[in-house]
Formats: sequence, structure tokens, C-alpha cells
Amino acid sequence: MSRLLDVPRELAEPDERGTLTIGHAVVRKVAQHAADQVPGTARAGKKGTNARVGGHDNDVDLALDLALHYPAAVRAVVGVVRERVVDEVERITSYQVRTLAVTVSALLPDVPPRVR
Repeated sequence: MSRLLDVPRELAEPDERGTLTIGHAVVRKVAQHAADQVPGTARAGKKGTNARVGGHDNDVDLALDLALHYPAAVRAVVGVVRERVVDEVERITSYQVRTLAVTVSALLPDVPPRVR
């Protein structure tokens, strides 16, 4: 059995290791997931938050379209969404969120299930 994993390797200098690019689709998924985890956000049918991503290099611009439960403290929930999305995108991708626009497109009432 090979013991290659037990032998410490010298790593190349950081400039010689190559690059890592995180696609906008990944950033979009991270932003959507972070927004959907905030209490007060709602899913419209099977859809949660919709995100669009732009920007270049290590700076990203995000635009979120989301629904909230009715009645919701819109400013408070959106404030938490902004904080959570920026924190998660920057923590997971190491990209900097340059701008974040949030549109609340719906207020959805909590409807109890018809069948229990």
C-alpha cells in the first residue's frame, strides 16, 4: 500500500500554484441560500429568493428578489437578509460584495394546510 499521503510535500510558492475562480452561479446559490434562511422570508410556491450576480475580479454586485411572510417588519427582515447574504458570500467565496440591491416582490400570508 502506498504511503504517499504520509509524506509531507513542499508546496509551490503561492504565485506558482495556479488560480481559483468561483463562478457567478456558485455566488448566486450562496446568496439565495443565505437569504432563504432568514426568518421572515417566504417561498412563493417552490421558488425562494432569486439572485442575480454581476461584477468582476473579486468584487461582486448582487440583486435579490424575495418574498416575505405577511405581516412582516419589512425593513428589519431586509436588514437581516443584507447582513446574512454579505457575510455568507464573503466568508464562503472570499469575494467582496460591492453592492446589494434587495427587492421585496411579495408579502405572502401564512396559510395553514387544508388537510391535517
